[in-house]
Amino acid sequence: MDRSVSLNVMSGGVDTRPDYVQPGKKPSWLRVKLPAGPTYGRLRGTIDEHKLHTVCESAKCPNMGECWARGTATVMILGNVCTRSCGFCNIATGRPPVLDLDEPRRVAEAVALMKLKHCVITSVNRDELPDGGAAIWAQTITQVRKSSAGTTIEVLIPDFCGDWDALQKVLDAKPDILNHNTETVPSQYRTVRPQARYERTLELLKRAKAQNFVTKTGLMVGIGETDEELLQTFRDIRAAEVDILTVGQYLQPTREHLPIARWVTPEQFAEYKRFCLEELKFAVVESGPLVRSSYHADEQAELKYLQAKGIAAAS
Repeated sequence: MDRSVSLNVMSGGVDTRPDYVQPGKKPSWLRVKLPAGPTYGRLRGTIDEHKLHTVCESAKCPNMGECWARGTATVMILGNVCTRSCGFCNIATGRPPVLDLDEPRRVAEAVALMKLKHCVITSVNRDELPDGGAAIWAQTITQVRKSSAGTTIEVLIPDFCGDWDALQKVLDAKPDILNHNTETVPSQYRTVRPQARYERTLELLKRAKAQNFVTKTGLMVGIGETDEELLQTFRDIRAAEVDILTVGQYLQPTREHLPIARWVTPEQFAEYKRFCLEELKFAVVESGPLVRSSYHADEQAELKYLQAKGIAAAS
Protein backbone atom coordinates (compact mmCIF):
# COMPACT_ATOMS: atom_id res chain seq x y z
CA MET A 1 0.00 0.00 0.00
CA ASP A 2 1.37 3.44 -0.90
CA ARG A 3 2.03 5.81 1.94
CA SER A 4 -0.51 8.64 1.86
CA VAL A 5 0.30 12.10 3.15
CA SER A 6 -1.26 14.16 5.89
CA LEU A 7 -3.32 17.04 4.54
CA ASN A 8 -2.48 20.48 5.89
CA VAL A 9 -6.11 21.51 5.98
CA MET A 10 -5.45 24.91 7.48
CA SER A 11 -3.38 26.23 4.59
CA GLY A 12 -4.70 24.00 1.83
CA GLY A 13 -1.19 22.65 1.25
CA VAL A 14 0.29 19.22 1.85
CA ASP A 15 2.26 18.06 4.84
CA THR A 16 4.64 15.27 3.80
CA ARG A 17 5.06 13.80 7.28
CA PRO A 18 3.60 10.26 7.60
CA ASP A 19 0.05 10.33 8.96
CA TYR A 20 0.11 6.69 9.97
CA VAL A 21 2.28 3.64 10.52
CA GLN A 22 1.81 0.31 8.79
CA PRO A 23 -0.23 -2.39 10.55
CA GLY A 24 1.70 -4.66 12.84
CA LYS A 25 2.36 -4.45 16.55
CA LYS A 26 -0.16 -2.22 18.31
CA PRO A 27 1.38 1.24 18.89
CA SER A 28 2.13 2.43 22.41
CA TRP A 29 -0.58 5.13 22.25
CA LEU A 30 -3.28 2.42 22.17
CA ARG A 31 -2.61 1.02 25.64
CA VAL A 32 -5.75 0.86 27.78
CA LYS A 33 -6.68 0.39 31.42
CA LEU A 34 -8.02 -2.96 32.60
CA PRO A 35 -11.44 -2.91 34.33
CA ALA A 36 -10.98 -2.59 38.10
CA GLY A 37 -11.94 -0.63 41.21
CA PRO A 38 -14.97 -0.24 43.48
CA THR A 39 -17.02 1.89 41.06
CA TYR A 40 -16.47 -0.68 38.33
CA GLY A 41 -17.62 -3.40 40.72
CA ARG A 42 -20.81 -1.56 41.69
CA LEU A 43 -21.72 -0.87 38.07
CA ARG A 44 -20.97 -4.47 37.12
CA GLY A 45 -23.30 -5.67 39.87
CA THR A 46 -26.17 -3.36 38.83
CA ILE A 47 -25.96 -4.45 35.19
CA ASP A 48 -25.88 -8.14 36.12
CA GLU A 49 -28.72 -7.83 38.61
CA HIS A 50 -31.00 -6.24 36.00
CA LYS A 51 -29.99 -8.69 33.28
CA LEU A 52 -28.88 -5.91 30.96
CA HIS A 53 -26.40 -5.87 28.09
CA THR A 54 -23.76 -3.21 27.42
CA VAL A 55 -22.13 -2.39 24.12
CA CYS A 56 -18.94 -1.87 26.14
CA GLU A 57 -18.68 -5.63 26.63
CA SER A 58 -20.30 -6.89 23.44
CA ALA A 59 -18.18 -4.69 21.17
CA LYS A 60 -14.98 -5.08 23.26
CA CYS A 61 -14.64 -1.32 23.72
CA PRO A 62 -11.05 -0.35 24.65
CA ASN A 63 -12.31 2.31 27.07
CA MET A 64 -14.35 -0.02 29.23
CA GLY A 65 -11.91 0.15 32.14
CA GLU A 66 -11.75 3.94 32.15
CA CYS A 67 -15.48 4.56 31.64
CA TRP A 68 -16.75 1.94 34.09
CA ALA A 69 -14.34 3.22 36.74
CA ARG A 70 -16.02 6.63 36.26
CA GLY A 71 -19.45 5.02 36.64
CA THR A 72 -20.52 5.39 33.02
CA ALA A 73 -21.60 2.65 30.61
CA THR A 74 -23.64 2.36 27.42
CA VAL A 75 -26.69 0.14 27.88
CA MET A 76 -27.59 -1.98 24.85
CA ILE A 77 -31.28 -2.79 24.40
CA LEU A 78 -33.16 -5.23 22.15
CA GLY A 79 -30.93 -8.10 23.20
CA ASN A 80 -27.33 -8.87 22.25
CA VAL A 81 -27.78 -10.62 18.88
CA CYS A 82 -27.79 -8.44 15.75
CA THR A 83 -29.49 -9.18 12.43
CA ARG A 84 -26.66 -7.52 10.50
CA SER A 85 -23.11 -8.63 9.74
CA CYS A 86 -20.93 -5.54 9.74
CA GLY A 87 -17.29 -6.36 9.05
CA PHE A 88 -15.93 -4.37 12.00
CA CYS A 89 -18.33 -5.31 14.79
CA ASN A 90 -17.85 -7.95 17.49
CA ILE A 91 -21.54 -8.20 18.45
CA ALA A 92 -23.00 -11.63 17.67
CA THR A 93 -24.90 -11.96 14.40
CA GLY A 94 -27.85 -14.29 13.96
CA ARG A 95 -31.50 -14.79 14.78
CA PRO A 96 -32.34 -12.69 17.86
CA PRO A 97 -34.34 -14.13 20.77
CA VAL A 98 -37.95 -13.26 21.50
CA LEU A 99 -38.45 -9.55 22.18
CA ASP A 100 -38.03 -8.72 25.87
CA LEU A 101 -40.97 -6.43 26.68
CA ASP A 102 -39.80 -5.90 30.27
CA GLU A 103 -36.44 -4.50 29.20
CA PRO A 104 -37.46 -0.78 29.28
CA ARG A 105 -38.49 -1.07 32.94
CA ARG A 106 -35.22 -2.74 33.94
CA VAL A 107 -33.13 -0.19 32.09
CA ALA A 108 -34.96 2.66 33.81
CA GLU A 109 -34.55 1.04 37.21
CA ALA A 110 -30.82 0.52 36.67
CA VAL A 111 -30.30 4.13 35.52
CA ALA A 112 -32.10 5.36 38.64
CA LEU A 113 -30.01 3.13 40.92
CA MET A 114 -26.78 4.35 39.32
CA LYS A 115 -27.95 7.97 39.75
CA LEU A 116 -26.62 8.90 36.35
CA LYS A 117 -26.55 12.52 35.22
CA HIS A 118 -26.30 11.28 31.64
CA CYS A 119 -27.12 7.89 30.17
CA VAL A 120 -26.31 6.50 26.74
CA ILE A 121 -28.57 3.84 25.24
CA THR A 122 -27.84 1.90 22.08
CA SER A 123 -29.15 -1.29 20.47
CA VAL A 124 -28.46 -4.07 18.04
CA ASN A 125 -30.24 -3.98 14.70
CA ARG A 126 -33.54 -5.85 14.77
CA ASP A 127 -34.41 -5.83 11.07
CA GLU A 128 -36.81 -8.76 11.52
CA LEU A 129 -39.21 -6.60 13.54
CA PRO A 130 -41.83 -4.52 11.67
CA ASP A 131 -40.60 -1.29 13.29
CA GLY A 132 -37.01 -2.36 13.88
CA GLY A 133 -37.60 -2.19 17.63
CA ALA A 134 -38.59 1.49 17.60
CA ALA A 135 -41.48 0.93 20.03
CA ILE A 136 -39.10 -0.57 22.61
CA TRP A 137 -36.77 2.36 22.02
CA ALA A 138 -39.57 4.83 22.73
CA GLN A 139 -40.72 2.96 25.84
CA THR A 140 -37.16 2.84 27.19
CA ILE A 141 -36.65 6.59 26.78
CA THR A 142 -40.03 7.29 28.39
CA GLN A 143 -39.38 4.97 31.34
CA VAL A 144 -35.94 6.46 32.00
CA ARG A 145 -37.39 9.95 31.85
CA LYS A 146 -40.05 9.02 34.45
CA SER A 147 -37.65 7.35 36.86
CA SER A 148 -34.74 9.79 36.45
CA ALA A 149 -36.12 13.20 35.57
CA GLY A 150 -32.73 14.90 35.98
CA THR A 151 -30.88 12.50 33.69
CA THR A 152 -30.05 13.57 30.14
CA ILE A 153 -30.62 10.81 27.60
CA GLU A 154 -28.44 10.14 24.58
CA VAL A 155 -29.58 7.49 22.11
CA LEU A 156 -27.30 5.76 19.60
CA ILE A 157 -29.85 4.32 17.22
CA PRO A 158 -29.88 2.02 14.15
CA ASP A 159 -31.19 3.26 10.80
CA PHE A 160 -34.46 1.24 10.96
CA CYS A 161 -33.87 0.32 7.28
CA GLY A 162 -34.99 3.82 6.33
CA ASP A 163 -38.43 3.43 7.94
CA TRP A 164 -38.95 7.08 8.87
CA ASP A 165 -42.16 6.33 10.78
CA ALA A 166 -40.06 4.10 13.05
CA LEU A 167 -37.52 6.89 13.48
CA GLN A 168 -40.35 9.24 14.40
CA LYS A 169 -41.39 6.96 17.26
CA VAL A 170 -37.95 7.49 18.78
CA LEU A 171 -37.94 11.23 18.13
CA ASP A 172 -41.41 11.60 19.66
CA ALA A 173 -40.01 10.19 22.93
CA LYS A 174 -37.71 13.26 23.04
CA PRO A 175 -34.17 12.05 23.77
CA ASP A 176 -31.73 14.86 24.52
CA ILE A 177 -29.07 13.82 21.99
CA LEU A 178 -29.74 11.77 18.84
CA ASN A 179 -26.69 9.77 17.71
CA HIS A 180 -26.41 7.57 14.64
CA ASN A 181 -22.96 6.51 13.49
CA THR A 182 -21.72 7.02 9.95
CA GLU A 183 -18.86 4.61 10.74
CA THR A 184 -16.82 5.00 7.52
CA VAL A 185 -16.48 6.72 4.15
CA PRO A 186 -18.87 5.88 1.27
CA SER A 187 -16.39 3.72 -0.66
CA GLN A 188 -16.04 1.33 2.30
CA TYR A 189 -19.73 0.77 3.03
CA ARG A 190 -20.04 -2.39 0.91
CA THR A 191 -17.33 -4.04 3.03
CA VAL A 192 -17.77 -2.36 6.40
CA ARG A 193 -21.57 -1.92 6.56
CA PRO A 194 -23.05 -4.13 3.81
CA GLN A 195 -26.67 -3.77 4.96
CA ALA A 196 -26.44 0.00 5.49
CA ARG A 197 -26.47 2.91 3.06
CA TYR A 198 -24.38 6.07 3.35
CA GLU A 199 -27.13 8.28 1.96
CA ARG A 200 -29.65 6.76 4.38
CA THR A 201 -27.39 7.58 7.34
CA LEU A 202 -27.12 11.22 6.27
CA GLU A 203 -30.87 11.39 5.68
CA LEU A 204 -31.58 10.11 9.20
CA LEU A 205 -29.32 12.77 10.70
CA LYS A 206 -30.93 15.48 8.57
CA ARG A 207 -34.43 14.43 9.65
CA ALA A 208 -33.49 14.59 13.32
CA LYS A 209 -31.88 18.01 12.91
CA ALA A 210 -34.96 19.26 11.02
CA GLN A 211 -36.87 18.65 14.27
CA ASN A 212 -34.29 20.63 16.26
CA PHE A 213 -32.53 17.72 17.96
CA VAL A 214 -28.90 17.91 19.02
CA THR A 215 -27.32 15.41 16.61
CA LYS A 216 -24.17 13.35 16.79
CA THR A 217 -22.31 10.80 14.68
CA GLY A 218 -19.03 8.86 14.73
CA LEU A 219 -16.40 7.51 12.35
CA MET A 220 -13.66 4.87 12.50
CA VAL A 221 -10.36 5.40 10.71
CA GLY A 222 -7.71 2.91 9.64
CA ILE A 223 -10.17 0.55 7.96
CA GLY A 224 -9.34 1.30 4.33
CA GLU A 225 -10.24 4.95 3.77
CA THR A 226 -7.93 7.70 2.53
CA ASP A 227 -7.61 11.06 4.25
CA GLU A 228 -9.07 12.77 1.18
CA GLU A 229 -12.18 10.58 1.48
CA LEU A 230 -12.33 11.20 5.20
CA LEU A 231 -12.23 14.98 4.88
CA GLN A 232 -15.04 14.87 2.31
CA THR A 233 -17.09 12.70 4.66
CA PHE A 234 -16.56 15.27 7.42
CA ARG A 235 -17.91 17.88 5.01
CA ASP A 236 -20.95 15.73 4.14
CA ILE A 237 -21.74 15.20 7.81
CA ARG A 238 -21.46 18.88 8.61
CA ALA A 239 -23.67 19.67 5.61
CA ALA A 240 -26.30 17.56 7.42
CA GLU A 241 -25.90 20.05 10.31
CA VAL A 242 -24.58 17.46 12.76
CA ASP A 243 -23.42 19.08 16.01
CA ILE A 244 -21.14 16.50 17.67
CA LEU A 245 -18.54 14.31 15.92
CA THR A 246 -16.40 11.45 17.26
CA VAL A 247 -13.41 10.00 15.37
CA GLY A 248 -11.40 6.99 16.57
CA GLN A 249 -9.04 4.24 15.46
CA TYR A 250 -10.55 0.98 14.18
CA LEU A 251 -9.37 -2.01 16.23
CA GLN A 252 -9.84 -5.51 14.80
CA PRO A 253 -11.88 -7.52 17.36
CA THR A 254 -10.87 -10.96 16.02
CA ARG A 255 -9.00 -12.42 13.03
CA GLU A 256 -12.36 -13.04 11.37
CA HIS A 257 -13.08 -9.31 11.22
CA LEU A 258 -11.77 -6.76 8.72
CA PRO A 259 -8.01 -6.16 8.99
CA ILE A 260 -6.51 -2.88 10.12
CA ALA A 261 -5.22 -0.90 7.14
CA ARG A 262 -3.23 1.68 9.10
CA TRP A 263 -2.53 3.03 12.57
CA VAL A 264 -3.43 6.72 12.52
CA THR A 265 -1.16 8.80 14.74
CA PRO A 266 -2.33 11.02 17.60
CA GLU A 267 -0.99 14.01 15.65
CA GLN A 268 -3.24 13.21 12.71
CA PHE A 269 -6.26 12.84 14.99
CA ALA A 270 -5.45 16.32 16.29
CA GLU A 271 -5.40 17.56 12.69
CA TYR A 272 -8.83 16.06 12.07
CA LYS A 273 -10.12 17.85 15.16
CA ARG A 274 -8.68 21.20 14.12
CA PHE A 275 -10.18 20.87 10.65
CA CYS A 276 -13.63 19.92 11.94
CA LEU A 277 -13.74 22.64 14.58
CA GLU A 278 -12.04 25.52 12.82
CA GLU A 279 -12.97 24.94 9.20
CA LEU A 280 -16.28 23.07 9.39
CA LYS A 281 -17.52 24.59 12.67
CA PHE A 282 -18.76 21.46 14.42
CA ALA A 283 -19.84 22.34 17.94
CA VAL A 284 -17.99 19.48 19.66
CA VAL A 285 -15.34 17.08 18.30
CA GLU A 286 -13.75 14.12 20.09
CA SER A 287 -10.88 12.84 17.95
CA GLY A 288 -8.23 10.41 19.17
CA PRO A 289 -7.01 6.82 18.81
CA LEU A 290 -9.24 5.45 21.58
CA VAL A 291 -12.29 7.65 20.99
CA ARG A 292 -15.58 5.79 20.56
CA SER A 293 -19.19 6.95 20.14
CA SER A 294 -19.88 7.22 23.86
CA TYR A 295 -16.42 8.35 24.97
CA HIS A 296 -16.80 11.30 27.36
CA ALA A 297 -20.48 11.48 26.40
CA ASP A 298 -21.28 12.75 29.88
CA GLU A 299 -18.90 15.68 29.42
CA GLN A 300 -20.37 16.41 26.00
CA ALA A 301 -23.83 16.45 27.55
CA GLU A 302 -22.72 19.14 29.98
CA LEU A 303 -21.95 21.25 26.91
CA LYS A 304 -25.24 19.98 25.60
CA TYR A 305 -27.78 22.31 24.40
CA LEU A 306 -24.43 23.68 23.63
CA GLN A 307 -25.18 27.08 25.04
CA ALA A 308 -28.93 26.41 25.32
CA LYS A 309 -29.15 24.89 21.86
CA GLY A 310 -27.42 27.85 20.31
CA ILE A 311 -24.90 25.11 19.29
CA ALA A 312 -21.75 27.11 19.91
CA ALA A 313 -19.24 25.16 21.95
CA ALA A 314 -16.16 24.52 19.76
CA SER A 315 -14.17 22.56 22.32
